[in-house]
Amino acid sequence: MADTSITKVDSKFSPTGKDGEKYLASGIHVAMRMWENEEPGEAKPAVTRPYETVGYVLKGRAELHLEGQMVLLEPGNSWVVPRGSSHTYKILESFSAVEATTPPAQVHGREDK
Repeated sequence: MADTSITKVDSKFSPTGKDGEKYLASGIHVAMRMWENEEPGEAKPAVTRPYETVGYVLKGRAELHLEGQMVLLEPGNSWVVPRGSSHTYKILESFSAVEATTPPAQVHGREDK
């Protein structure tokens, strides 16, 4: 029988990751996290991750640099970062976004890779 339990997460009490992300609801195959009020600055070094990420911009603006491409992310935009793609973000205005990762980013140290 499938797991039919409900998980509710109140972001006011969510744990925070080492990069400032808030961990939201997480299932077996997908997890959500939120970035709130990330301030402008230089882009961090590019990384590759062993998971796929989709995101949605709530406020602000940022550049997503992915494998030699750049897209401007603004409120209402969504994006995909394929698993294993070299990418980084450059925050242009105070930025808030929600992301989902599959498999969950925080499981078994995937974020540290």
